Formats: sequence, structure tokens, C-alpha cells
Amino acid sequence: MNSIDSNGMAPTFARIAAAIDPSSSVSVSVQLRGALEYGIATGEIAPLARLPSVRQLAAKLGLSPVTVSTVYAALQERGQIEGRIGSGTFVTDRGRAAMAGAGQLAAFERKIAELIATGRDLGLSPQDVAYRVSLAPRTTSHPLRILVVGTFRDATAAYAEDLLPHLGDCDIAIPWIVGETAPLPRADLLFCPRTLTAEAQRNFPDTPMADMVLIPNETTRIALAALPPEAEVTAVSYFDDFLSVLKAGIGRFAPHVGHITALPRDAPDLAAKLEQCSILIHSTGAGYLRDRLRPDQTAIEYRHTPDIHTVRTELLPLIDRMRVRAGTKETTNEDK
Repeated sequence: MNSIDSNGMAPTFARIAAAIDPSSSVSVSVQLRGALEYGIATGEIAPLARLPSVRQLAAKLGLSPVTVSTVYAALQERGQIEGRIGSGTFVTDRGRAAMAGAGQLAAFERKIAELIATGRDLGLSPQDVAYRVSLAPRTTSHPLRILVVGTFRDATAAYAEDLLPHLGDCDIAIPWIVGETAPLPRADLLFCPRTLTAEAQRNFPDTPMADMVLIPNETTRIALAALPPEAEVTAVSYFDDFLSVLKAGIGRFAPHVGHITALPRDAPDLAAKLEQCSILIHSTGAGYLRDRLRPDQTAIEYRHTPDIHTVRTELLPLIDRMRVRAGTKETTNEDK
């Protein structure tokens, strides 16, 4: 069970609140919206999780309840959270597809039981039925084109590369960057972070979509864990709304580091902070800052990778269902 702090707030939200910096050049509302949105996208705030009440979070952050309410309204409009009268505010459940898959599996097992019963009526043992099933002609595996949606080309290509070992040999993972002006590629399925859902749906309105839950990749986690406690860390975010997420993530994987300064890439004092730090941790997209460092300074990119647990429990079952439907439709067309 999650522990609760003195304000009655779960650790995840307490950590997010602690990462909000009122003195930053990035407005508190932008920091809070980004922290909650990326927290949902990365799975740190789980589907169906209950959010703190507006007044509770406002009191924790020292904000007006109106500010928190406005942030919640924006996330609700984007489909990230939903309010339930008399119950509170919850993260929306985008995992219903997986639940549907579980129902289909149960139906499939009932058909197996029926097949075995039919075989028994014919004097066949379950082993005989299994042997005959193994000799049945197999349908050709229908290849799928899976569009992996991201913001930066190198990082999105890495997401697609990380996904490939979990796909069928015939499937293709294609990186696609939001805002690209080139002709849209053909796609059977979108694999998309929640933060980019609206943009992806505008470009591919009729294409099924699976949530891409992102977590810091292994290289990032190892690098953060290896930071010396006395390190002077400057963290720089490419996007303003990712700033508090970056700071909270560093605090999560490097809790032993005592001094972390988090800045947006356009902060007026960025040059001075870079001069003073021993470690630069930058989000993807801000790699150009490496050129400003001295040889005695170290740079770490805070890069993500798709969460394999979510790939296995949500994306792959959806792919299997789509493949079955595509194969059935193909067979039906051939029989006409």
C-alpha cells in the first residue's frame, strides 16, 4: 500500500508537488500541467488513480484553487482525467482494449472446450484433437505497419528500434514525428504517448491507437544512480512543461544527490548555471548544450524507452486482434 504524507497525499503526487519551483521562469500552472500529463504518459500516475482534490493540491503548492482547477480542466479536455460526481478526479482508463482482449481469450478457451467435446463424441482423445489441430493449414501472418509517434527523430527512431524485438517478423515499426509536412505514411496502428494523442488523432483520425508508456531507459537510470552525492547538477528541459518532470525523475533515480538546479532552455541565467555545474542532465532535444561544456564537465541525456510491460499487456494483444481481423477479412475476400 502506498504511504501517505502528513497532508494526506500519495507519494507520487507529493514528489510531483516537491518538483514544482515557484521561482522558475516557467509558470507554476505550466509546470503542474506538464508534471501531471507526463506522469500519466509515463505510467507513474497509473490508470484509474485518484488525483488529489483541487483544494488539497492547491494547499500543498501554495496556489489558488482556481489555478489547480484550470489545470485539471485542461487535462480533462484532453481526455487524460475524468471527474466523477461525489467521488473525485481520476486518470482515465485507456486499458479497456486489454480487458476486451481478456474477454476474447475467454471466448477462445470456450471454443477449445467445445472442440474437445465434439472430438470426444467422435471417439477422439484431447491428444488426438490437438494433433489434428497441429496439422490444420495455417493462415498467412498478416503484416502490420505500426507508426511509432514521437517529438524528436533520433529518440523516436530509438523507440521503434526498442519495439522491434517484441513484434512479429513481418511487422514494421515506423517512426513518425509530429508536425512533419511530408506525406503521411500508411499505418495500421499508432503507438503513441498520451501527450501526443491529440496531434496523432488529427492526422490519423481512423487509425486504431495504443498508448505508449515511456520510462527512462536503462542507460539513463544507470547514469543517474552513479552520480556522486556532491555533484552540482544542472538539469535543462527542452519543453517548459517537462521541467518539473525532469527534476522529479532525477530525484527519483538519484535521491542521494543534494543539489539539483532545473531550468528551461531559454532561462536567462542558463549560461551562468552551466558554467558552475559539474553535471549537465538535459532532456532530448537540448543536446546542443553539450557544446558549451568544458572537458571536466559531464553531460547525460535523460532519454526514455517504451515500457515493455505495457507493450506486452496492451500493445501486443491489440496487434494480435488486428492481425486476426485482417487475416479473416483477407480469407473472406479470397472466398468470394
